[in-house]
Amino acid sequence: MYSCTTVGAGIEIVVDTSVLIAVIANKPEKPSLIQSTVGATLTAPSFVHWEIGNAFSAMLRRKQITFDQAQQALLAYQTIPVRFLDVDLDQALRLAVQLNIYTYDAYLIACAITQRAPLLTLDSGLRSAAQQVGVKLVEISQ
Repeated sequence: MYSCTTVGAGIEIVVDTSVLIAVIANKPEKPSLIQSTVGATLTAPSFVHWEIGNAFSAMLRRKQITFDQAQQALLAYQTIPVRFLDVDLDQALRLAVQLNIYTYDAYLIACAITQRAPLLTLDSGLRSAAQQVGVKLVEISQ
């Protein structure tokens, strides 16, 4: 079972695709992820919306899910209130170079910096990179 660090109602949290997929796919982390975001405004860079579709496409190609399951997952995704924001590309590219990471991860870090919001991710590499530049993290632990 997972537990989480409480972040408090009314806070903004930047979420990535790993979090959204874990919730949609009923992964073991789901209860803690939901608990940690109750009352929060979920925010993400705009690309996360498209990355969700790509994730389901990959699952379909690997025959991990059926097309009907993918459609149901997309319906579930559409019920999650996420505010999508554009990210400054120059800032993201600078972070990518500074941290030696892909720009997709840099977009999430840039979003957290710009919004002065903690980041919630299940990606350990992204967590590590975010910590290097002082981004606060929403802690999910076993």
